[in-house]
Amino acid sequence: MSTFRILAADKLAQEGLDYITKQDDCELVNKPGLTEEEYAELIQDCDAMIVRSGIKVTAKILENPGKLKVIARAGVGVDNIDLAAATEKGILVVNTAAASTITTAEHAFALMMSLMRNIGPAYKGMTEGKWDRNKYTGRQLMGKTLGVVGFGRIGQTMAERALAFGMDVVAYDPFINAETMMDGRVKMFNNFEDILPLIDIISFHVPLNDATRGILSAKTYPKCKDGLYVVNAARGGVVDEADLLEALESGKVAAAAMDVFSSEPPAADDPLRNHPRVLITPHLGASTKEAQQAVSVDAADNCMTYLRGDGIVGAVNAGNLKINLSPVQEKYVDLSNRMAKLLSPMITRGIAEVTIELAGKSLAAGQSMIERTALVGLFEHHLTDPVNIINVNQVAEARGIKVKTITCDDDKASGLTIEVTGPAGAVDDETNAEDKTRRIVGRVYDDLKPRIVEINGYHMDMIPEGPMILLLNNDKPGMIGLVGSTFGSENVNIADMTISRRGETAMMVLKVDSEPTAAQLETIKTKDGILKTAAVQLENA
Repeated sequence: MSTFRILAADKLAQEGLDYITKQDDCELVNKPGLTEEEYAELIQDCDAMIVRSGIKVTAKILENPGKLKVIARAGVGVDNIDLAAATEKGILVVNTAAASTITTAEHAFALMMSLMRNIGPAYKGMTEGKWDRNKYTGRQLMGKTLGVVGFGRIGQTMAERALAFGMDVVAYDPFINAETMMDGRVKMFNNFEDILPLIDIISFHVPLNDATRGILSAKTYPKCKDGLYVVNAARGGVVDEADLLEALESGKVAAAAMDVFSSEPPAADDPLRNHPRVLITPHLGASTKEAQQAVSVDAADNCMTYLRGDGIVGAVNAGNLKINLSPVQEKYVDLSNRMAKLLSPMITRGIAEVTIELAGKSLAAGQSMIERTALVGLFEHHLTDPVNIINVNQVAEARGIKVKTITCDDDKASGLTIEVTGPAGAVDDETNAEDKTRRIVGRVYDDLKPRIVEINGYHMDMIPEGPMILLLNNDKPGMIGLVGSTFGSENVNIADMTISRRGETAMMVLKVDSEPTAAQLETIKTKDGILKTAAVQLENA
């Protein structure tokens, strides 16, 4: 029997270590806290590596991986793992997203209950020797309407508990194409502002991206009832913190519970820390003994499942898969993901249908992989649930999103088109006009370089790579100078600019030296003549 050497490169719960040592075919190498150079040498004789957030698995560590086949993240986030380097070396990266679902939802629910019953200030008053029963009169949950923002695993778990408490639940998730969920008990909305007049409490369960950053802000509070209760145990920055303070002072928000912040830890003098109607915790969403045990055991089990040839669980990159594709087909697989990632930030009103068109006989054998990598690129920007080429079709089906692939044998017109259709009634955020379709076209030429030749009817020829900024603007004199001077003042260096005109508008696609910050994008977005902005980070082609 083969013996698999499993390296624990971070401090894991004892239950996870014990789980490994109890396996007849596994040997535990428990070595947390080593240097980058030491790990680079150690992994060469290990089959699997388990990490948490305390180590960065860099390209240098993976430069000569030896027999390493899989890296498991005991937790959800994989920002500390160089996915590109792992994929290049054919190393599978997995995580344990499901293990912390219950814990995270329970914390959000606990915050909501504590908020409604004034548990925090009542406790503080008792420790100060007070007995203020009337001052801390609370509100019951039964009969209240909860708005769940983001209806993935955690959002649905939150909703289940709210329904059990006799609450009404509505949910906003533009990437679920259904009128109701949970046997008709939860009404779904694809426009965030539509749920605001209906709800008494709002709870967030979404990733932080351009579409969700500051989604609850001074712009949206006017649509809310007075006395709203706010719970954010998702990502800092989803709730605009400065606007939240103003809403608390005006009475638009009755109270707020925050487990996450735009900057962590928040400054000692942050007004949220000492506000009498704000309950705060230090990012404890996944911090329970059970969750820490579960992620350690699940990480070990995911490694063993793969090493034993029993399947793949929790794949993040699926970089180990050996697909028998030609060089051209491989390039189109890569191109499909790049195209989808470029298109994804432009999709703000959800997806009803995805149509992928493949032109050219040579692409037929790669159809499945091209489709899957395109869907991953579209979805991963918007979802908190794990999505990869293994499960992406199931994710689309579960959310009611239709996927259609069309093939054409015309080699002269070879290329790839991805078209995304939004739900009925989808409107543009800025113009309020019906705006349902997003389209991108790409090709791979004889030099095997990926190229984008069209975005939403704007024709161009550019290689999608590195940090990029897409701008839609009025086509009038001075716009190029405005963009250049604005980014120059923000210390953003433009390496390349592609411009395409259509009617009275134009699209600029900028390649820049470093990924722009949210503040830098907001600066350009406020300039006269700029209609839309989007940013994306792609690997070098």
